[in-house]
Amino acid sequence: MRGLMWLLALAAVVVQPALADDLDALMLADSAPEMVKTSRDWQGYVETGFGESIARTGGAVTPNQRLSFDLQLDKSLAPGWRAVLADRWDVSWPAQGSEPSGINTLKEAYLSWQVQDERLLDLGRINARYGVATGYNPTDFLRTGALRSLVSVDPGSLKKNRMGSVMLRGQTLWSGGSLTALYSPRLADQPSTSAFSADLGATNNQHRWLLAASQQWTHQLSPQWLLFGGAGQSAQLGFNLTTLVGDAGVAFLEWSGGRSRSLWSQAINTAEGEAFHNRLATGFTYTTANKLTLTLEVDYNGAALDDAAWNNLAHGPVRVYQSYRTWVRYAQDMPSQQAAFVYAAWQDALVNHLDLNAMLRINLADQSRLTWLEARYHFKRADLALQWQVNSGSLGSEYGADPQQRAWQAVLRCYF
Repeated sequence: MRGLMWLLALAAVVVQPALADDLDALMLADSAPEMVKTSRDWQGYVETGFGESIARTGGAVTPNQRLSFDLQLDKSLAPGWRAVLADRWDVSWPAQGSEPSGINTLKEAYLSWQVQDERLLDLGRINARYGVATGYNPTDFLRTGALRSLVSVDPGSLKKNRMGSVMLRGQTLWSGGSLTALYSPRLADQPSTSAFSADLGATNNQHRWLLAASQQWTHQLSPQWLLFGGAGQSAQLGFNLTTLVGDAGVAFLEWSGGRSRSLWSQAINTAEGEAFHNRLATGFTYTTANKLTLTLEVDYNGAALDDAAWNNLAHGPVRVYQSYRTWVRYAQDMPSQQAAFVYAAWQDALVNHLDLNAMLRINLADQSRLTWLEARYHFKRADLALQWQVNSGSLGSEYGADPQQRAWQAVLRCYF
């Protein structure tokens, strides 16, 4: 609690001159508004967090602190030319597992050329994100190995704070549609744990390519088609669709499918051949007149273990269980085939500038749950937030196996 009192005292000093946007922490959250709108080419913030975690076994209380620096640059170099840079430095006490206490994440660094009004060409490290669902994205093909420092389990933060892949990307735009083609080459073999490494072995360890085409059919229907492939793997198809339902609802569907090795085969490195696997995320988002947005989503991963195999794995050799869980985390995928996801965001909830957010993940195979709540107040140039997380479930379940049962954290983010 001493850390919380220090944080509140610091907030009282900083808020006077200027304070306004988001933060993460507690290995969660980053769901506040983007950045303060400004005419500057660069934007940045410093973020500090203090909290405690309660162990599942024995109930030991461990204090934790984090300090983060984030910088984003988007600068015009000449007519039609721009440079983009996004970098993040995180220092945690205690360190995350076996990782060093300080980790730098080079999120993006690329040069963009507007060849014509409707044609763009980009070269460098680019965070290419795809998908219309919130909790799970089957068409987010470039996510494997991209997460270097876990500062939040909030889905938006996981996508924003990861490393992009080095690639050449071309885009053609027309009225209501677009076509994107990218090629990401193999540049290194193994991931790096060095604090300041660009970690090309994590994001560019094989040749990959992707095509994405979208066309708005009507005001209500906006489909997108994707084709993804690479060295040593079969091509994967992808499809995204959103449609308006009334004035306040949006239904969405995201699917990918193709022949591939199962997650189990990839994790244990068996000789299992490829089979056709489907992945699906579908749901509905509704926004009320008082700025409450609720998202309900169901997810399916045909490449993961089925219910029986997943529950049997939890009672098998610990080493094998840990190997599978480690690979699934690295791939940012689902360990079992079925899950449910609920997200609620209430803007200006009780007073102006106060947002309340809540997230619930449920593994439908073992009924384990991750629950996260957040209260966040937006000042002019900073945010102050209090977050709370609970991992519940039986021993060996997806969330019940987490050594941390409960945790809270207070976070202050200040922009400069």
